[in-house]
Amino acid sequence: MKHLIERQRYEIYRMKQIGKTQSEIALVMDCSQAAISKELKKGRTKRGNYSPRFAQEASDERKKRFVYPRKFTKEVEKFVREKMEKHQWSPEQIVGYCKKNSIPIVSVERIYQFIRSDKSKGGSLYKHCRHRLKHRKRYVGAGVKHIPNRVSIDDRPPHIND
Repeated sequence: MKHLIERQRYEIYRMKQIGKTQSEIALVMDCSQAAISKELKKGRTKRGNYSPRFAQEASDERKKRFVYPRKFTKEVEKFVREKMEKHQWSPEQIVGYCKKNSIPIVSVERIYQFIRSDKSKGGSLYKHCRHRLKHRKRYVGAGVKHIPNRVSIDDRPPHIND
């Protein structure tokens, strides 16, 4: 589905007001029910009611946030190295500081990717992390090793059971 425009948000609001279900709205709007559900959640005001005006403003704000291209340039690398090595900041703190001060920066995960690549190249930036990069989610079965020449428990000799 394409992004919703303001007119479509008002249609969703109008249909919701007359008691249409999300499924019915999705049929009329020619999109998935999940898209309608997400729109109704994203467009909620603090009181919990859907507002098309609020939803459009939030959408415009999200679009503005991602206008500039986020690339890991030499300047970003220098900035990250300085904050981590001199000030012992975490990647989360670096990104938070940049957002607060409107400084273009990449995501926290991209900074961690940079730290990992620096480590694999023999760098020491990872030593300035507070948790030594242990936060990374391990995939299920990633560390499973098979025992060579293993014997099934069903095939063991009967005297072992005693």
